Amino acid sequence: MLLSPLSIHRNLARFSIIFKIKNMRFDVPILLLAFNRPNQTRRVFDAIKDVMPSKFYFAVDGPREGREEEAVLCQTVRTTVLDNINWDCEVKTLFREKNLGCKYAVSSAISWFFDNEPEGIILEDDCLPDPSFFPFCAELLEKYRHDDRIMMISGDNYQKDKLRSDYSYYFTRYNQIWGWASWRRVWNLYDVEMTLLPEILEKGYLNDIFKDKVAARKWENTFKKVQSGNQDTWDYQFTFACLIHAGLCINPSANLISNIGFDTDATHTSAATHQWANMATIPMQFPLRHPPYMIRDEKADYFDEKNAFHPQLSVRIKNKIREILA
Repeated sequence: MLLSPLSIHRNLARFSIIFKIKNMRFDVPILLLAFNRPNQTRRVFDAIKDVMPSKFYFAVDGPREGREEEAVLCQTVRTTVLDNINWDCEVKTLFREKNLGCKYAVSSAISWFFDNEPEGIILEDDCLPDPSFFPFCAELLEKYRHDDRIMMISGDNYQKDKLRSDYSYYFTRYNQIWGWASWRRVWNLYDVEMTLLPEILEKGYLNDIFKDKVAARKWENTFKKVQSGNQDTWDYQFTFACLIHAGLCINPSANLISNIGFDTDATHTSAATHQWANMATIPMQFPLRHPPYMIRDEKADYFDEKNAFHPQLSVRIKNKIREILA
């Protein structure tokens, strides 16, 4: 199959970045979160391996009770990674013998990571990064290290090729967690139980945040669902923390992460034909072009709200048709 000139250009850019990274020491700690998918985990680990971080953290949840085949898979995930660390680095592991589930396994692993490190990069086992994701995060972790307005740096861009900025990244209210970086100072604001939710709702602060009663109501329902235990997840609690602390998040102007986990074994993503499955990545161009201001992109946030977080009925119908026809 012949590659287009654009594909050739992007591949050359990736090879150039990998070559540069392999000839330098990458001192940003990286946490890899995994569970029971050896193949996806190996692909993400191989991307991490290319940058050879000096500190590598690896957390794996335990098998669910009564699933012997899952115990084998979890063990395979562990050995697949540990047996292939062939560079000089400090390795720390957190292996659960019993299954904690997404909510507590992931949140406690991230807390463990930030208990040990003041900042770093977090990747889950299905979030495959472009090589340029790593230097992108490293530069911005340093630039915004002491800026309390910035909550996290994401590698995600759900804007469907809509260029939102002439710069390398833009600011958003939403924390997108398919490959991200942050600081201990931010994670200290995280509360997996969202104990402030009743007060926030009682005082109507979600309406103040969103200036949109429909969006506020949808997020209220989402947060209530998570807090009640009807959804086993950790990430909406991070969204809640970013919102109630009026934080800004950073999104790249082009997508740097491909989610390779949309399959029947996934916890929350099971349709391989989903619009966000296996998205193409575009290498970040260096040197980075930093915005000379810090203003949230409301149009980008509105697009994400209507297409990613709480899709409109037309978007949901299109996704369902795509799934049926696949």
